[in-house]
Amino acid sequence: MVEEKSFLVHKETTEGVNILLGDPQKAVIKLSIPIIVAMSVQILYSFTDTFWVAGLGADALAAMGFAVPFFLIQMALTGGLGVGGGSAISRRIGARDKTGVDNVALHTFVIMLTLTVILTVLGLAFVEELFVYSGAAGRTTELGISYARVFFGGSFIFFFTNVANSILRSEGDSKRAMQSMILGSVLNVILDPIFIYTLGLGIAGAALATVVAYASSGLLMFYWFFIKKDTYVAFRFSSFKFDKAIVKDIFRVGIPSSVEQLALALTALIMNIIITDISSTDGVAVYATAWRVTGIAVTPLIGISIAMVSIGGAAFGEKDFKKAQNALFYAVKIGFLVEAVIAVFVFVFAPEIAAVFTQTEDAARIAPELTRLLKIMTVFYPAVAFGMLSASFFQGAGKGTNALIATLLRSLIMTPLFALIFAFEFNWGLSGVWWGLVAGTVIGSLITFIWAHTYLKCLIRTDMSLKKY
Repeated sequence: MVEEKSFLVHKETTEGVNILLGDPQKAVIKLSIPIIVAMSVQILYSFTDTFWVAGLGADALAAMGFAVPFFLIQMALTGGLGVGGGSAISRRIGARDKTGVDNVALHTFVIMLTLTVILTVLGLAFVEELFVYSGAAGRTTELGISYARVFFGGSFIFFFTNVANSILRSEGDSKRAMQSMILGSVLNVILDPIFIYTLGLGIAGAALATVVAYASSGLLMFYWFFIKKDTYVAFRFSSFKFDKAIVKDIFRVGIPSSVEQLALALTALIMNIIITDISSTDGVAVYATAWRVTGIAVTPLIGISIAMVSIGGAAFGEKDFKKAQNALFYAVKIGFLVEAVIAVFVFVFAPEIAAVFTQTEDAARIAPELTRLLKIMTVFYPAVAFGMLSASFFQGAGKGTNALIATLLRSLIMTPLFALIFAFEFNWGLSGVWWGLVAGTVIGSLITFIWAHTYLKCLIRTDMSLKKY
């Protein structure tokens, strides 16, 4: 009787599903706002990490900078799997295929468990080598290793939490996805000073606080999925049967998405090498800190782009390409306007923002360069809307390779290339690296948008031609 009741609860439509299948412009707003709120709070804990670690000195900040690419790799795998599974779920929701929705979700979790084991073993086994070959040296290496070991040890927690959150968003339940993220973020803010200073764990304490915070979010979603069972997606592991077609569909978007994010991690590694060749570890500290501020600045775009995967996926599941086009154009318009306002704010208050991250005497020496970089990076804030949202559209449509090509062109090719040209050929030094970052991002974003726009126009034209006959 219990099993039958659970099945019926899961089978019913939900508010989130109705939003996905409704007006695309309303869906952009209704799904994006909770995600933006959640990510704003989540960014707060990232800010808090940097703030408290800055109190340990510039070496600790640099250690975080060297560690970031390795965590981007970890998040690339979790994020890619979440995007792949989420895109497949949203498309099946659009096609009104409830059985397909449940099968995709179940396969996503099984893949997650497999990847977790592999990443944990490899990360812990080669953590020292990773730092040595990344260009870190001296005390920075020691601090970075202690920080990274905690993160790699918490791989399962990161995987489960991120994938579960993606599944919630894919079924249009961005409100509860928000609640789980806020819970973890608030807890991280509370635990950071306790673990770092009160317990004397130093930089490793910052990592441990994040692991514990993620675990709290994961437990809340575990309760919704497996105990309360009031989500649209249903998990019945007893009926699991491997389906090659489902795995292929997940990987069709998931693998390119992971490679996209890995490319971003590799770009960060390359940029660190370029910076240390021109400057010192102080340059890496400036770069890492500025990227954290940029992460805060583009939070609205990230929220809208996450929503676009689900909205675009549902529209493609319905085969309503005009609806997909309407959603994309509206999302880009909103994203551009919001980022333009944020860019002005960051530019005006760059010195004050830099001061927040350089309060100690040791860290104060990077304040002038950090201020300069913060101002330079505001140039690309509005332009990012075109690239980020177009890439998310491709992912939702099941065209992960398209998004991958666009990202590789922007991050792995254009950004380092322009950085090298401006820094060495034009002899601009460290400023050249910063302007290369801007040039590569802007050009790549515009190319991606033009590609998405052209792709949709072709689909709409073909669809209209077929309907005539």
